[in-house]
Amino acid sequence: MSMPRWLPLVAALTLVTGCVDRPDSEATGAEIYLDVCATCHAADLSGSVGPAIGPESNAAQQPDDFITAAIRDGRGRMPSFSQTLTSEQIERVVGYLRQVQGS
Repeated sequence: MSMPRWLPLVAALTLVTGCVDRPDSEATGAEIYLDVCATCHAADLSGSVGPAIGPESNAAQQPDDFITAAIRDGRGRMPSFSQTLTSEQIERVVGYLRQVQGS
């Protein structure tokens, strides 16, 4: 008996969405990034499952609205975090990214 083609996709989606808890409401952008984003983008923003988003990355060249929308709504393989993060938390993450990117 062979494994259904869709089973790996379901397993991957469960892993990505199931491992994300809501961060503390007072968490800093860095803390939120490490809790929510680093699994896919690496703690140093160098990329892993997701692309690099640190200095010299394509993300560093994008406007804040683009990054905010990508986090809130998802983009490509990246899931939406609108149910996980508040607007204020997303702003803190974008601020943290800009700090690390040197913007």
